[in-house]
Amino acid sequence: MNELDGILPADGWSREEILEHLRRLAAADPDYAGGRTWSLVYYLGAGHTRLLQEAHNLFLSANALNPMAFKSLTRMEHAVVRMTAGLLHGDDQVCGTMTSGGTESCLLAVKTYRDRARARRPWIRRPEMILPASAHVAWEKGAAYFDVKAVHVPLGTDFRVDPEAVRRRVGRNTVMILGSAPQYPHGVVDPIGELGRIAQSRGIPLHVDACVGGYLLPFVERLGHPVPAFDFRVPGVTSISADTHKYGYGAKGASVILYRNLEYLKHQLFVYPDWPGGIFASAGLLGTRPGGSIAAAWAAMMALGEAGYLENARRIMQATRQLIEGIGNIPGLEVLGRPPMSLFAYRATDPQVNIFAVGDRLEARGWHVDRQQRPDCLHAMVTPRHLEVVPAFLGDLAAAVDAVRADPSLAKAGSAPMYGLVGRLPLRGLVRRNVRDMLLALYGPEGRFPAMAGAPDGGEESTTAAEPAALRALGWWARWKQRRDRGTG
Repeated sequence: MNELDGILPADGWSREEILEHLRRLAAADPDYAGGRTWSLVYYLGAGHTRLLQEAHNLFLSANALNPMAFKSLTRMEHAVVRMTAGLLHGDDQVCGTMTSGGTESCLLAVKTYRDRARARRPWIRRPEMILPASAHVAWEKGAAYFDVKAVHVPLGTDFRVDPEAVRRRVGRNTVMILGSAPQYPHGVVDPIGELGRIAQSRGIPLHVDACVGGYLLPFVERLGHPVPAFDFRVPGVTSISADTHKYGYGAKGASVILYRNLEYLKHQLFVYPDWPGGIFASAGLLGTRPGGSIAAAWAAMMALGEAGYLENARRIMQATRQLIEGIGNIPGLEVLGRPPMSLFAYRATDPQVNIFAVGDRLEARGWHVDRQQRPDCLHAMVTPRHLEVVPAFLGDLAAAVDAVRADPSLAKAGSAPMYGLVGRLPLRGLVRRNVRDMLLALYGPEGRFPAMAGAPDGGEESTTAAEPAALRALGWWARWKQRRDRGTG
């Protein structure tokens, strides 16, 4: 019997059997402990991980649903919020809550500012929020979930949002403006100071998405690196989100959202007094809130302290500068923009080098890298662990570029065609439907993995997943475009 076939065993497995199967499953996952992943995991080593595990396990069954029941969790949450506010130069009026992650923090900001606008400007029937084109996709999810129109603003040549374009798009239905510190795709910080002046002049809230940078930029600045102002020092900033499970080095499932004062926070809260089960109140989207992630966040911050965060920031910036310099020295590659911290993207400048094929070659050598579009590029998110692997990575990257330049057929193999061609497909609705179908296959009764992801345990891959579907869509579009160009379509 396959342990993952979805059939409840007649008799329970032993502890040893369960843990052995879990270890076997984990063995096929990316090697984050060895510094081979460039996203997803913020690993500080076995010792720190054991601390998080022990703190998490102490509160494994604790539930922060009712803040008056597990008062220990409420106290730890308050402490994490206050420490975070201090890092981001908040005064004694700054307040907030912990959430399950950056996405929930972003969603709550959308909900909060929509409801605030409803209370203050009830004539708004179609609320809008101003989003840079580089805004994290969680904000698009917030727009869809809470029926707030996303008004997209283009980026400048430096990949930061254009503040004058923001100013022109602010209207009578605008309920919030967003800036990122940094934005994820290119790692640059939006001009928060200029956005703050626009927000103040129009009386509109400004949220800073510092989910990635909130626990790193303050220490990068203390080390003497240039960091543009982005936090509560900027007039006009009304809220900030920062993920404790990223560069706060907590366990997964922890973020913080801060507001300048209670006048903003009150619109985040949900209260329903007429439920037969009793008066219900919630500070966030979740009902049950796992206590372990709150405890682990508090433990991480108390264990590292300012000195620990500074040392990790030093290692990160040393690795980042070595990587950026090394990539710049590889003929045919360049780093996009001028990122002030540890996120950056790099692309090919040589038309003979397909950057997605380079990504495939890196993955063949055991590196987990993310692909991006508009423009086509690869992405890196640097952690302290990466300082030890910079030479090996740069060597493999240079070899991958040479291999792709020498063999153009590599651009037509692996995932390179899917990423490169689908990214240019103008019929975005068609792409959306194909990706949706992939998710339906993945989460449907059969649990089929897409071909581009690889099947676990040597099983067969889906033949109806996103890669072939997207390529079929692209082929259809290419044939239609040829007919149109010939005047026959």
